[in-house]
Amino acid sequence: MKAVIFRAQINELDDDYFATAARMRELAMSQYGCVEFHSVCEGDNEVSISYWYTSDQIRQWAADPEHQQAQQKGRDKWYRSYRVEITDILRTETNVKP
Repeated sequence: MKAVIFRAQINELDDDYFATAARMRELAMSQYGCVEFHSVCEGDNEVSISYWYTSDQIRQWAADPEHQQAQQKGRDKWYRSYRVEITDILRTETNVKP
C-alpha cells in the first residue's frame, strides 16, 4: 500500500475549487484505483492523504489530463505553495470499538 500526502498553504479557495476537488476525488477513486481519500483544512493549511495499491496507479493519476489542469489551477490560484510526498505504508493498526 502507498500513500500520497499533499500539503499546501492556501491562497484562495472558491466554488470552482470545491467542485474541482470533488471531481478529482471521484475520478481518482473510480478510474485510477485510489482506495481511500481524506482531506482537512485548518487556517491556511490543507492536508490531503490518498491511499493506493501501486506506484503505477499514482503515476497514471498524475498523468491524467483533467488532473493536470486542476494542478495548474492550484499553482495559479488556489495555493501559495504545496508539497507532495509519496510513501510506503509499513504498518497499519486498527482499533474498532463495537
